[in-house]
Amino acid sequence: MKTKKLCVLLGLLALSPMALAAQSKMSLEIPAVPGEFIVKLKDGASLKSLKGLNVTQDMNLVSGQFAVVKSNEKSAALAVAKLKELDVVEYAEPNYLYHTINTITPIESLLNQVSVTGDEKFDLLWGLKNSSANEPDRSGTSTTPERGVAGADVNAVEAWKITKGSRDVVIAVIDTGIDWRHPDLAANMWTNPGEIAGNNKDDDGNGYVDDIYGWNAALKNGSPMDGNGHGTHCAGTIGAVHGNGGVAGVMADVKMMAVKFLTDEGSGSLADAIVAIDYATKMNVDLMSNSWGGGGFSQALFDSIKAASDRGIIFTAAAGNSTTNNDVRDNFPSNYRTANIVAVAAHAHTDQLASFSSYGKRTVHVAAPGRNVLSTTPNGQYSVFSGTSMATPHVSGVIGLLLAQEGRMPHAEMIERLHGTSVPAPAYRRTTISGGRVDAYNLLTNTRPVRNTPDESQWSTEALREAFESAHPYANSAKLTSTISVPGAKFLRLVVEKLDVENNYDFLTVKDATGGVLERLTGKGDNIVTDYVEGDSLTVEFTSDSSQTAWGFSIKEVQIIR
Repeated sequence: MKTKKLCVLLGLLALSPMALAAQSKMSLEIPAVPGEFIVKLKDGASLKSLKGLNVTQDMNLVSGQFAVVKSNEKSAALAVAKLKELDVVEYAEPNYLYHTINTITPIESLLNQVSVTGDEKFDLLWGLKNSSANEPDRSGTSTTPERGVAGADVNAVEAWKITKGSRDVVIAVIDTGIDWRHPDLAANMWTNPGEIAGNNKDDDGNGYVDDIYGWNAALKNGSPMDGNGHGTHCAGTIGAVHGNGGVAGVMADVKMMAVKFLTDEGSGSLADAIVAIDYATKMNVDLMSNSWGGGGFSQALFDSIKAASDRGIIFTAAAGNSTTNNDVRDNFPSNYRTANIVAVAAHAHTDQLASFSSYGKRTVHVAAPGRNVLSTTPNGQYSVFSGTSMATPHVSGVIGLLLAQEGRMPHAEMIERLHGTSVPAPAYRRTTISGGRVDAYNLLTNTRPVRNTPDESQWSTEALREAFESAHPYANSAKLTSTISVPGAKFLRLVVEKLDVENNYDFLTVKDATGGVLERLTGKGDNIVTDYVEGDSLTVEFTSDSSQTAWGFSIKEVQIIR
């Protein structure tokens, strides 16, 4: 019996009217708080106009007046339909559930080495400086035997020669909260200058009582303490203090605001998510870092993110850990088409897309370190987590460095610069918009690596001297490999005449001359043109598992640019 282990973390996208209608219909079947619905009132309408309904929460947000309504209707679709019929209601939708999944693995012993920052654990932070062999394993007590790629990191050390950040930059970590007492985080926590702790008053008149370090939208109070670990881990990657014997964040100087809407169990509702985003918007943060997801398309969530965008706030979002193509299957909130969203995939220290990472040539902007990432966890601890959740705060910190250096800029300008300065590699060519992984030094200096891409009009097709194909049907536990060389070729790619293999279990993998994976094909297709290699040789490998088989594959042609 086969099992699929998925770490799901995120998702959403604005669609055409017909697609949106279909998406909305499907969204009614997505997990939500039972019997609860989000209602947005039309401009000028008041909560009094909902008389007779069971209103359990009202929310006066930048994006409008909202309410949580409880309904006894057996069908969510019927409840939504009835709410939409009210003259004062602009739209209604289920109170979707969002979540993050993580396993806390405390680090009891780590390599104690001298580092450039004075942080004894720095040499295990491969995402900041990748020496090719410094990725910690899950226990944190040894390094993985798998060799990495030196320099496959965010290039933080070079960036720090220009800036290490600024205390004027405020980043909201919208998550499970932050342990603001952690010795590696305390000095870089945002605190509300207008609020007096513990007096049970809204001293600054912002509508929130005792919001010293931020806000807890789940419990509706001013204590966004993290009892889960996920939010604290993300915060450490963004802004752990430098030079104090712990880890180091991408930014040495920053103010991190704790905005909690995911409970200590790791889940939260749409109503709490939009309040969390609204709080950070009203407090005018510079960037919101979002390593969470779930739910269906939510107009309320879209409107909240857009309201932040309209105020110049960047919204980084994890692309998800379901290994799916976000161009085909929406992942929310990363797929929303608002100007401020930066969707982030995860890469490993081998400069390959992480095996769990979702991707999307049209929907995921850039890749960042996300496998076996060491960072802070509550009660002064450190843990190794993996996920696009870990990649996202790397990008948040990198953008934070740019904000420290140049201040806010139009979203389109910032995102274009993020794309253009990313480091191109074959692994990201078909998996991200930019075709690369984020690089802090390049972003700060606006250095744009050369992208050597083939002229599509120059491809010619030739027959292979000997076809490479499986048996029909192929065997269980098969492994077939062929290296194809064309002397003098500048670019090379294959034409898969036919592919018919067990979807998501049997694979045809194309690799470059260094062994880097360019593409993994599975399922069915005819005349599939693979990704290209720069050079005159590539390797194609077929592997099958130990159960179901199918027809197989056949490759008889190669395409070349000389």
